[in-house]
Parts: sequence; structure tokens; C-alpha cells
Amino acid sequence: MESTKPYSVLLYYCYSPIEDPEAFREEHHLFCLENNIRGRIIVAKEGLNGTVSGLVADCEAYMNHVKSDPRFAKTDFKVEAHDKHAFSKLHVRYKPEIVHVGLPSIDPNQRTGIHLEPKEFRAMKDDEDVVILDVRSNYEHELGRFKNAVTLNIDNFREFPDKLAELEQYKDKKILTYCTGGIKCEKASAYLLENGFENVYQLHGGIIKYGMEAEGADFEGKCYVFDNRIAVDVNTANPTVISKCYVCGTPSDRMINCANEHCNNHIAMCEKCGWEMEGSCSAECKSQPDKRVYDGTGYYQKNTNHYNPYKGLVRRKKEVHE
Repeated sequence: MESTKPYSVLLYYCYSPIEDPEAFREEHHLFCLENNIRGRIIVAKEGLNGTVSGLVADCEAYMNHVKSDPRFAKTDFKVEAHDKHAFSKLHVRYKPEIVHVGLPSIDPNQRTGIHLEPKEFRAMKDDEDVVILDVRSNYEHELGRFKNAVTLNIDNFREFPDKLAELEQYKDKKILTYCTGGIKCEKASAYLLENGFENVYQLHGGIIKYGMEAEGADFEGKCYVFDNRIAVDVNTANPTVISKCYVCGTPSDRMINCANEHCNNHIAMCEKCGWEMEGSCSAECKSQPDKRVYDGTGYYQKNTNHYNPYKGLVRRKKEVHE
């Protein structure tokens, strides 16, 4: 059934060499401005990674623009319908890697885990010789994860290589890695292969695509996303709630950021505690005089006063339409 929502949210990445990433960043930023695209885009020598939003037609133009470049023709866009922009700003940044793990030498185009389409992943995930490995951070897998998945105690993806010793016990198994959109698995699975793991696979398109094409079956809870939606439903087959309110312990899949920006803890919190705690994760955070105003969502956009989308561009604004 075709969606009637006016906006789209796009999640994508593509590992493809960019000879002059800073010049590409400049041109890409300008295209986004001219087509009313907002979001976060990372440009590196190894490729492109982004989550953006815009009107359906603008997002179609953006996808066509990206794919028209031979370097990114194979980009797999995950497209979700939304009722408004999922971002308030546009940021197009140059960084050493399109997903920060500190392994710039690993090239997924040379070697990476075998890609499994969502339906293939669903058919294979319960086999006896399979281990499902979540390569995301704590706050992500605490909100939602695949049933029986192995999770890692990491606060960010940079810590993944440090967990290699913990995974040695699974070397004789088929390891099925997964993450939100697939990008982390490209390097995580390659790193495992580089370190002697032989049977490594990855969920192509990640949790988001799995929800679209395989009903999200056996993904328990919600999926954390990096825009103002914070969390999204993916399971239409057998949904359940696994996260608990950080304050009272009742089942809750409402994800918020602590109102104390010095804490900014990513936690599940029921609506009742959210209001009672004013969006704070503790009494100490609640007492902070400069805490952010809780509006019931738990999402806090950085102050947009004087936001200039042309900041960081070499060209002046007046040159954009010349």
C-alpha cells in the first residue's frame, strides 16, 4: 500500500573511493541546499554515508542525483515514509571514515561478510550452527534486538575491535552480524574475517530493511534511529517490548535523551516518569538549573538560532544560483 505521508526519510551508505572528498563535500552540500534536503551526511575517501529527510519528490531527486554518479550507482536506499522533516538542519561533513571504528585500512569492497537479504537472514537465523551478533552500542540493543542475539557491552562502535577475545568462542559457528542500516557490519564482518573467523555473514540493509522486507520477525523491541524519531517499529509479525523504564522498571519502549545535556543519557522512560522527572534520568539531573525543557518527546534539537546552512561552504551564498 502506497504511503500518503508527504515526506521520506532516507538511510544509505556506499563504500566507493572519492579522490577529492572535500571538493565532493562542497558540491554535495550545495545540491542538498538547492533541493531542500536536511540531515547528516558523512563524506570520506572511502565513500558516503547519510540519513536525510525531505519531501517525497525532493528525496527522489536526491536519490537519482546520487545514483547518477557511477561511483554510487549501487547505493541501496532504505526509504521510510514520514509526516514531516526528520531533521532540523543540514550537515555535510568530511571525516576519515564514513563510520568511525578506527579501521580505515579495511576496505569492504575487497573483503567483507557475505550479504544476506532480509528473507535469507530470516530463514537462516535460527539454525543450530548460527550465532546472531549485534554490533551496535548498549543503548541501541537495550531498546531492541533480535531474539537470542549476542550483544556487546560497548558505548560506541569504536570499541568493537576490543571485543574480539569475547567472540573467539564462536569461531566454529556461522556468525550473522546486523546493525541499523548495514554500514557497521561492512567493517565489523571484515574485521572478523581478517582475524581468522571463516563463516561471517551480514544482514544487508540492516534492521530497517529487514522490517520492510521480512516483517521484522523476531526483532524484539524497537530500533533506535539517529534522527528526531529516536525509535521506530520494525516488527509487524510478532512484536514485543523488551526495554524497561529507567526510573520505575515498567515495560516501556519510549526512548528519550536525558534533559540534562551534560548527561544526555539515552534511556527508555515511560510517559508517566517522563513528565514526573521532567525528562531527566535521575534526581541529580532533574535538579540541574540549566537542563533542557522536556516537551514529552525527549528529543532535543541543538539551538538553531542563527543557523546558517551555508556555513562551511567555500562559495558565498550569492554564488549558489549563478
